[in-house]
Amino acid sequence: MTAPTLTGAGSPTRKGPKFALIIPSTNTSVEREFHRLRPQDCSWHTGRIMINAVALDSADAFGRFRENLNAALPSALETVMTAQPDYVVMGMSAETFWGGVAGNAEFETRVRALTGLEVTTGATAAGRALQAFGAKKIGVVTPYQPVGDEQVVAYFTELGFEVAAIHGLKSASATSIADETPGAIRAAFLAVDGPDVDALIQCGTNLEAVAVAAELERELGKPVIAINVATVWHALRANGIDDRIVGHGSLLKRF
Repeated sequence: MTAPTLTGAGSPTRKGPKFALIIPSTNTSVEREFHRLRPQDCSWHTGRIMINAVALDSADAFGRFRENLNAALPSALETVMTAQPDYVVMGMSAETFWGGVAGNAEFETRVRALTGLEVTTGATAAGRALQAFGAKKIGVVTPYQPVGDEQVVAYFTELGFEVAAIHGLKSASATSIADETPGAIRAAFLAVDGPDVDALIQCGTNLEAVAVAAELERELGKPVIAINVATVWHALRANGIDDRIVGHGSLLKRF
């Protein structure tokens, strides 16, 4: 594995922020993708949320997953805080879209209260990334069931975006999200594209979409944003880190 290509990168001797990276215990994609995107003077320190209810194959199952996640979140935060991080990054996104803009704000407030630190969520990062490109009409890809897709559409609509189409892959469990193939992810992106769509965005952090999104962006000539890229970008910029990281789409190298 090669390190990301940087411009404006800091000295190897300069110690950058320690990021607390919070993910569900079922997630096997975030750490792989985030470490590929890491400037050399920053570090990720993972706190895993213990997930017992892994099924996502119905609205009821999705609800049980969310209840499990919210109940176990404080323990994951407590554990990772022993590393004395400087900032919290949520490597999970479904819960941050729930309840629209107010729901995401409440989630952020809860994390701040538990840690005393500022936080980047997937929902905030996705919205800011689309705004950075000036997008108005978007296509959205998720691994979710319709109950999750409804929350995502409501969130983006509340931010002022027109959601032209959304394609949920309906992954059966929190673990099986990571089993979705690059071909399936590519097809999902193409299914929500159109000549009048300004940008494509993917939600669901366990859906390993960074490479597919970067390739499609070059082919389509429009922003194609993987949520893990958006989340890293938002966290770095919020901490004054302006390194341009190339090879993973235009967001991290342009803004």
